[in-house]
Amino acid sequence: MVKPIYFTNKIKNFDKKIFVNGDKSLSIRWALMASLALGKSRAHNLLMSEDVLSTIKILKKLGIKVESNKKYYEITGNGLNSYLYKKNLTINAGNSGTLGRLILALLICSPKKIKLIGDKSLSKRDFSRIIHPLKEFGVNFYPKNRTTLPISIKGTNLIRPIKYFENKGSAQCKSSVMLAALNAPGKTFIKAKKSRDHTEILFKNLKIPIKIKKTKNYDYIEIEGKKNFKSFNYNIPGDISSSAFFIVLTLLSQNSKLIIKNVNINASRTGIILILNRMGAKIIFKNKKIYKGEQIADIYVKSIKLLKAINCPTKLNTRAIDEFLIIFLVAAKAKGVSYFKNLEELNHKESKRLNWGSKILNMIGIKTKLTNHSIKIYGNPNLDLYKNYEIKNYLKDHRIMAMTTVAALTLGGKWKIHDPDSINTSFPSFLKIIKSLGGKIN
Repeated sequence: MVKPIYFTNKIKNFDKKIFVNGDKSLSIRWALMASLALGKSRAHNLLMSEDVLSTIKILKKLGIKVESNKKYYEITGNGLNSYLYKKNLTINAGNSGTLGRLILALLICSPKKIKLIGDKSLSKRDFSRIIHPLKEFGVNFYPKNRTTLPISIKGTNLIRPIKYFENKGSAQCKSSVMLAALNAPGKTFIKAKKSRDHTEILFKNLKIPIKIKKTKNYDYIEIEGKKNFKSFNYNIPGDISSSAFFIVLTLLSQNSKLIIKNVNINASRTGIILILNRMGAKIIFKNKKIYKGEQIADIYVKSIKLLKAINCPTKLNTRAIDEFLIIFLVAAKAKGVSYFKNLEELNHKESKRLNWGSKILNMIGIKTKLTNHSIKIYGNPNLDLYKNYEIKNYLKDHRIMAMTTVAALTLGGKWKIHDPDSINTSFPSFLKIIKSLGGKIN
């Protein structure tokens, strides 16, 4: 059992430059796509988190050659539908919803049953939104009416293209159908509510036949399947979701400045920047460039004395879906009442994040009004903590661990946070960077 960590002092002012770990979404997608490509693909700065390591382990079980050294990971692919399907194969997605949902899409040609399992948290998450469209491609799932892990998939050699409507704003669901479409003859059509578009960018960069029409609320995607693509190298940029914790740490600290170098600022991921700047922050991007279709920049942020509340536009929800916990913490310190709505998707994450956000804020003396899909946060600009606080039984949700660490270092009080290793699913260097900025961990 991993021992809890303790925080008893606020962080002192800092003026630093940091690098965060490689983008998790891109790291997982690079590995999966490299396993389908023709030839050897290399990735530098691949995120070495538990979620990505689970991806590598699954690919190895499927017969994919993976090699690594201190500089890069290398995956040798043999083209579409080239996995080795062993009898009675069980694969483990660990804590990763992205991996769990995307890997099922790559198994739709398996002639044998493959069992997918995950940890306690992942095993509670709903997989029906992936199961239903994959069944339309022609595959079967066992037990037939089960919608949570463990579950088994058996593919077919009679894959058919489909028409799919994704109305939740879930990049995982959209990407799962896109990956399945690679093995479907003919054209698959997708109408998808706006969400992060890393998979579309990757398909374009790899010259996979894809057409995209963007409208105000939906993207219309057409994919022609059964087209092999060549191997590719990738230098993974920093993760904006990981950067978010240090952005807020800086905002809520005294007289501090921070530069986060070489971060992926894909427009479908920058909702947190837009939200925080509307609340009075002055976060800016410098040294912008385009790399393989993705926007990269350095993020500049400094402390702010007074933040203001926000009535958050719902159009920003999908662009900040993984950052709302840390945004709620900013709202707790802002002047006025902040309102966030249409966020029921938060309760389908590693934990019920909407509920946990309210619970943590209530714990530190912030009034909230919570519904199944919204939260009102009554901010207190003078919030300063002196009591003892303990965080436990949160299903090892890495974002809860990081959010409460930032709270402890900026708001004061004495904190005991259990399961600190939960951060390893997405951001293994988190505590190391905290220490480099002067945060004291007991």
